[in-house]
Amino acid sequence: MAFTRGQPPPKPIVRIIIGLVILSQGAALFGDLVLAEFVDSRPGLLIALNPRNRNLTLATNQLDAVTFYVVGFCRLVASDPLYFLLGYWYGERAIAWTERRSRTYGPLIRDGEQMFRRASYPLIFMMPNNIICAMSAATGVSLPIFIALNVSGTVTRLIIIRQVGEVFASPLQRVVDFIAEYRVPILILSAVLVAWTVYNEFFAGGSETRSLMELGNETEESTGPAQASDGDERPASES
Repeated sequence: MAFTRGQPPPKPIVRIIIGLVILSQGAALFGDLVLAEFVDSRPGLLIALNPRNRNLTLATNQLDAVTFYVVGFCRLVASDPLYFLLGYWYGERAIAWTERRSRTYGPLIRDGEQMFRRASYPLIFMMPNNIICAMSAATGVSLPIFIALNVSGTVTRLIIIRQVGEVFASPLQRVVDFIAEYRVPILILSAVLVAWTVYNEFFAGGSETRSLMELGNETEESTGPAQASDGDERPASES
């Protein structure tokens, strides 16, 4: 596997990484679908599927501390290195490509890039989502710093959520009981929302997921050996 900044590895390796990212996204969608079914019966599996703050908060008092921290931490950081690798391999080309093709993030990417360079460390610590992980590599954040900020930020988030769960244990239990009582209608609503999300991501043109699936092909076709390094290609908007 290639670990040279700005030089993507062979296409099959890129496709494996992108496939793992899409698998992670699919697990998160399934977690949204089964929230009402799993929130009180399988809370550990729920956060293993989708560790968004809402699910972590609802599940924390249903789980012992070890399960909560281990499962929550592993799932939260599972896809971050994958996005970091994509940003590391494709650099500015990935940013420019996402700007052109992603309906969700495209219009914001270029305007936010300079701000990100100034505020990358706190952003990685506080909210290491997919775009931030990719941009951190693309804008030159080193892997050791990324890992340190990502790990410490994730642990801090879990500690805060655990403490919030202890302080608001009674209200949170009422929310869990409400979801369990109205399990069927909430499940139906979740199914509708997930179906709409899947349609937008996989069947509507210009979505983030479709852009991600096409990234390896387009960047490989549009760049040659002379453009392998970060500094060889700069979008016109930076000039």
